[in-house]
Amino acid sequence: MSSGTAEKMAATVEQLREQIRKLQAAPRKYLATLRTGVEAFDALLPAGGLPLGQVVELWGEAASGRTSLGLRAVASAHREGRLCAYVDGPWELYPPAAMAAGVDPSRLLLVRPKTAEQLAWSAVQLVRSGAFACVVLDLTRAPPGTGKGEGGVRLSPAEGKRLMEAAVRGGTLLLLLTAPEAPADGMMRLRTEARGDEGLSVEVVRSRQGGIGSRALVPWRELYPELGEWETPWGGELLPAEDVTVPELAREQAPREGHRGIMGQRPGRDVPMPSLRASLDAGSALH
Repeated sequence: MSSGTAEKMAATVEQLREQIRKLQAAPRKYLATLRTGVEAFDALLPAGGLPLGQVVELWGEAASGRTSLGLRAVASAHREGRLCAYVDGPWELYPPAAMAAGVDPSRLLLVRPKTAEQLAWSAVQLVRSGAFACVVLDLTRAPPGTGKGEGGVRLSPAEGKRLMEAAVRGGTLLLLLTAPEAPADGMMRLRTEARGDEGLSVEVVRSRQGGIGSRALVPWRELYPELGEWETPWGGELLPAEDVTVPELAREQAPREGHRGIMGQRPGRDVPMPSLRASLDAGSALH
């Protein structure tokens, strides 16, 4: 090996060492948290963002904003060039809505297990792989066709332990979306609640990092920046509050004998209810 080649290799090695030293000296807060970009929500969390390597539970009723917060976390990871996975228990993730929240479909692995028993198992494998910065596990309902009803999927203690161990070892943020009747056992539990036109209320009800009882109100416009000035997430409009006087209308007195049909008879009482075909034929004959 020539002296010139040896010098180039030594210089390359020194550059690599310098880059490693810079990475090791980087602030731990940046490396250990994932900010969603929703300022009111991030400020509520003890670490200033969602902690990587932990299990965080977004717990609330349907339409309480839990899925929207999860998608904002995924979108934040995508902006940093990272990969994410989404285990869709109810099979209800709507791709256009996810993309509107900033999710990059080319960086998202969507998994839809066919049974409720496969939900936790799938999440464990994804977290253990170490390939994803954030994995979302939607436990709000069981997969369709399983006959599990409308309630949420409850994790067993063994499943919860495996998920927690996998998240800690892999350094992955595992977000659990859970229903009120089936809470999980995450390291941090955040209760979400829609507050009408005001926005989304988020409360820390469980945390190993402190801050229990803290609450923040996230305006809808901050959670959904694509909304217009008076639009709401459910498709309606916010109207300025004003006093409206509603006139009292006279109530019509209903006849005591009840409603009577074309022949003066009461359907379901005097005679059997006519079939749909018979009604249509009778209407044609009148014309």
